[in-house]
Amino acid sequence: MTAVHLTGLGATIALIIGLVASSVGGAVGGVAIGGKVMGNELAAMIGGFYGPVGGGVGVVIGLIVLSIFG
Repeated sequence: MTAVHLTGLGATIALIIGLVASSVGGAVGGVAIGGKVMGNELAAMIGGFYGPVGGGVGVVIGLIVLSIFG
């Protein structure tokens, strides 16, 4: 295996991409789960808001582990 060299710019780009992806995933999950009850727009808004709460923590932990062991 080759080592991964994580620069500040690479970490910032990975963090932004991870937050955007978790926001989109939260919106899609919100529509899938609560779209019929709350309406698609409200469910997407709530899911897009709460998606990065869990996803952002996972991205930050992943970047920390990658910077330590990579």
